[in-house]
Amino acid sequence: MEKIIVLASHNKGKIKEFQKILEPFGYVVKTSADFGHTEEPVEDGKTYQENAYIKAKYYHDALKMPVISDDSGIEIEALGEHYPGVHSARFADKIQEELGKGYEVVNAYILEKIKGNPNRKAAYHCAICLIEKDGEVHYFDGVCEGQITDKITGTHGFGYDPIFKADEGGLYFGIVSEDEKNKISHRGKALQKFVKYLKEKEGN
Repeated sequence: MEKIIVLASHNKGKIKEFQKILEPFGYVVKTSADFGHTEEPVEDGKTYQENAYIKAKYYHDALKMPVISDDSGIEIEALGEHYPGVHSARFADKIQEELGKGYEVVNAYILEKIKGNPNRKAAYHCAICLIEKDGEVHYFDGVCEGQITDKITGTHGFGYDPIFKADEGGLYFGIVSEDEKNKISHRGKALQKFVKYLKEKEGN
């Protein structure tokens, strides 16, 4: 019998990342679109956990199945405390509306904005929310500390990855392989906690 988990996301990069990590443990990752459900909730939470819960609860109520959702963002000290943080996606959308499509435009904007600023500290944050079929809620968090690079480096990953260098291992997210990234990334760390929970739950 398939162990299906519904991922509350339509982001192709994120879907691929979750599939790659979870499928070896026997879990089949589906999205709400696979069940003909394409509506999305308004993410108006003030924290990563709140936004992850909003999405998970919305699809859990609609599909009556186990749902996993995450909310993530990057916090760049030179742009402001905890900024853009939970607003990372909207921040990128606004820049693209004004300057043109693609995260290359967003990342170039950021590099220009903090040009000459010696403070390059940044951190990716991720909160995963799992709502079991019976409605039980669990959270799993992950943080990846790092630096904003001086230039766009590589094309791997998605979003802000080409301007992020992790402190752990000195890895450039725009260059490293998915396997290397998953070991230290914010989402990878949160997923490791999630997988540990699943294994303990099943007695493995």
